[in-house]
Amino acid sequence: MAAPDRTVKGLRRPVILMGPPGAGKGTQAKQLAERYGVPHISTGDMFREHVRRGTELGLKAKAVMDRGELVPDEIVVAMIEERIGRPDCAVGFVLDGFPRTVPQAISLDELFGRAGRPEPVVVRIELDPAAVLRRLTGRRVCKVGGEIYNIYDHPPKTPDCCDKDGGELVQRDDDRVDVIQDRLAAYREHTEPVFEYYRRRRAVVELDGSASPQAVTRTLVETIDREEARGSHL
Repeated sequence: MAAPDRTVKGLRRPVILMGPPGAGKGTQAKQLAERYGVPHISTGDMFREHVRRGTELGLKAKAVMDRGELVPDEIVVAMIEERIGRPDCAVGFVLDGFPRTVPQAISLDELFGRAGRPEPVVVRIELDPAAVLRRLTGRRVCKVGGEIYNIYDHPPKTPDCCDKDGGELVQRDDDRVDVIQDRLAAYREHTEPVFEYYRRRRAVVELDGSASPQAVTRTLVETIDREEARGSHL
């Protein structure tokens, strides 16, 4: 069943998508951004934009990243504050994979409070570790156009060759088993507590990420439309 059409664009409440690596947060955030006509905000995109523009925040972040260290929360939150303060975020936005830690969640709540934003809709896309490994170890990316395949669930017609442009399909460095396991460990240590932080405030909706991307999108849209209609508190 197709998700119901909306006649009004925009989101009254910020949407935060969370979940383990490989759960499909980026894919779903793009779908939501297109459907509701709002920006899709990810920390990775913000870092690249600020570094490219040579902003003060970008230079600070680059110096830290060049040392192989994590960008401090105060820089990340400052970037978020600058981004959601732009005119295109007046109609709402979707945060992809942020906050990653409890201190970041607390800072984000304070930021929303200062800006007069309503309580966010927090969605956790769940996926078990075995499914994460299958998705990520099977992922292949076209070197030419960036198209994404999965050798298990969505293989190309010709092995290692993109159906669209014939480009070579490669595995990303962070899709190796050892790297994925490290990412999952970091997720359990740092991000799982964020769910408990939000859950204590009754502000988490949990969805099954093992379904097809189209099915997850339908459920996600139905959930967000319901929460939008309900108001500022879950």
